[in-house]
Order: sequence, then C-alpha cells, then structure tokens
Amino acid sequence: MKKSEKVQTIMAILDELYPKTPIPLKHKQKNVFTFLVAVLLSARATDVSVNKVTPALFELADTPNKMQHVEVEAIRKIIKPVGLSPTKAKNIKALSQILVERFNGKVPDNFEDLESLPGVGHKTASVVMSQAFKVPAMPVDTHIHRLAKRWGLSSGRNVVETEQDLKRLFPQEKWNKLHLQIIFFGREYCPARGHDEKQCLICSVIKG
Repeated sequence: MKKSEKVQTIMAILDELYPKTPIPLKHKQKNVFTFLVAVLLSARATDVSVNKVTPALFELADTPNKMQHVEVEAIRKIIKPVGLSPTKAKNIKALSQILVERFNGKVPDNFEDLESLPGVGHKTASVVMSQAFKVPAMPVDTHIHRLAKRWGLSSGRNVVETEQDLKRLFPQEKWNKLHLQIIFFGREYCPARGHDEKQCLICSVIKG
C-alpha cells in the first residue's frame, strides 16, 4: 500500500473510531494558563496522574498572578505524584512570573514566546497552540512517534523528524484532531508491547 493510500485509510478509521476528540487533560475551561500548566506537567507523566493533582493545584492558584506568589515547595507538594516535581514546580512559578512581567498575565499565542518560557519545549508549545489557540500543529509524543514508524509513515530518528514527515503526509486542517486520535488509538488498540498486528484495526489493514 502506498503512503498516500495509508494516510487516507488511517484517517478514515480514526474518524470512525474517534469522531470527537476531547482534551484528556483536566483544566479550567477558557483558562489557557491552567491548560499550559497541565500540559507542562504531562511531560514524562501520564494524563491520569496529572488529572489527579491539577484540581488541587488550580484551587490554590489558577492564574499567573496568583501562582507567582505561591512558594515553590507548596507547588511541589501538590504535584509530587506526577514525577520530576522539583523541576516542574520551579518552572511553573518561574513561567508565572514571566507571564505577568512580560505578557500582561496572558499566555502568548505564538511558538517563539511560548518556547521561551521555562519548562515549555516545542511539543508542549505545539499542544497549547493546537488545542488552546486552534493553530494547526502536530505535537509528536512517544505514542505518535512509535506508531508513525510502525505504520511505515516515518523513519524519523526523533520526534522532530517524525513531526516533519507527518506534516508532509497529512492535510494541515486535520493535524489538531489527528494527533489526539493517534494518541487515543495507540493507547487503546496499538500498544508498544503485546501488540497483535493481525488483530489491530489499522495494522491489519495497511500491512495486510
């Protein structure tokens, strides 16, 4: 099967399985700051673990102005279950101060400014741009990187190369929804271990 045929097949299957793509990270609606913090916390952590700590964190502070006044240790105690809590706590306080000082307390809506914030890399910025600001982006996490290789869509040696390959293959207007669909599919049907290609709803079709 040609790559172009794979792309059409994959999109059709994912649209059928996941017509709606709710954001898996809990945050306060219409509050981009809480979404940014949730995404930052999700780095090298599960959404489930993040969703357990964010309600208490946002009860404490849900704006940059409030968060900048919270002691790092207080933040760390709340987010400890997600891992890397010392670094993440420092970054949350530091980026809150920067948002107040440089951006009038608002989360910037462009990659350059987002990626200048402590703890915010390209993947985190991409998630915020795509889900909060609806700007076309293709955030590539370990699930997407793994599946792109398994499906023969990319031979990228890292997430940057995989992102470039997927952006070339899939229509730009599909990126924001697609990255969530692939993550959902990877978790539910196409795991890293114990995977049976013959039973997989996508692998069995595009590799059959």
